[in-house]
Amino acid sequence: MTFDSSSGGSSDDTILQSIRYTRGSLRLLDQRKLPLETVYLNIRDSFDGWNAIRDMVVRGAPAIAIAAAISLAVEVCDLEFSGTSLDSAYFLCEKLDYLVSSRPTAVNLLDAAVKLKQLVNKASQTSDEAKTVFEVYIDAAETMLVDDVITNQLIGSHGAKFLRQGLKESRKISILTHCNTGSLATAGYGTALGVIRSIHAEGALEHAFCTETRPFNQGSRLTAFELVHDKIPATLIADSSAAALMKTGRVDLVIVGADRIVANGDTANKIGTYSLAVCAKQHGLPFYVAAPVTSIDLLIPSGEEIIIEERSPKELLCTHGGLGQQVAASGINVWNPAFDVTPAHLITAIITEMGVITKHDAAGVFQIQKFIQDKPIANG
Repeated sequence: MTFDSSSGGSSDDTILQSIRYTRGSLRLLDQRKLPLETVYLNIRDSFDGWNAIRDMVVRGAPAIAIAAAISLAVEVCDLEFSGTSLDSAYFLCEKLDYLVSSRPTAVNLLDAAVKLKQLVNKASQTSDEAKTVFEVYIDAAETMLVDDVITNQLIGSHGAKFLRQGLKESRKISILTHCNTGSLATAGYGTALGVIRSIHAEGALEHAFCTETRPFNQGSRLTAFELVHDKIPATLIADSSAAALMKTGRVDLVIVGADRIVANGDTANKIGTYSLAVCAKQHGLPFYVAAPVTSIDLLIPSGEEIIIEERSPKELLCTHGGLGQQVAASGINVWNPAFDVTPAHLITAIITEMGVITKHDAAGVFQIQKFIQDKPIANG
């Protein structure tokens, strides 16, 4: 596979891209500087990739996985390597383990690393040349980049169709979302924000509401930026005003992304998601999760076992997500989890590229494993 175009297969500068890649070269949009500055950082190797992920230059579970995989592809593209094919596979696997350690909660990166390691180990058994193993890895990482956009568009399509079912033809819906789940969190288009994009494209969106998403303000800096860019009617709200907004009746549903969905449907997402789900339940609003199947971790039975990343106290103590002026009292203790877990009983349905996972039985529980096993057969 020869890959010589920008993220998502497009070189159109009007399209928002968090990842810009040509073979041997990776540039990541520094999302810490948005929306006031548009700066791309050159990523030369897995070390640069690890730091970009950890420092939230790039964020969003799908984008993290792709950025990690591609950063290693850039590193080995022209690498002078004297070892055997087995040595090259070991080298790649060690680097992938290192990249996984950058942010532990999102499962997409771990899932990608496992699959890529299997691929390179298999390649090392069938070839004597390290260069061949590296080429197999590079092709696979590039395929991830292209496939993510297709996956997101399918999520948007399935979500729009599902949410419009049962609505009168002239009825438009207003949606509240949290954090950033759009082009900037993926290779392009987005997950939860992709569903909003699809509904808007079909003329069925009344209004989109986005939270500021403290403390790093991914909502006000990034989601609002994307909504304005795409000319989608939208309003920014403070995190703490979500319940009051719901009470006014101006919101029909909530849709969010996911960093990890476990076997029973419990979902880890950006801190504040659980609060929105509780508020939605109180106000009788459906609460949806939109994510690729790679965000599903069937090895973990419930959300109690999800590792929750804790971020630097500076993100709460200082402005600009910890990069600016101190605003809190010196000496105060800080608890700053990056994610929380929304229990499955608060989630109405899970929208994926394979379709929508709903609760069919009387107990009102998700049968996620069965859905994944049955769906390919249903699709022929």
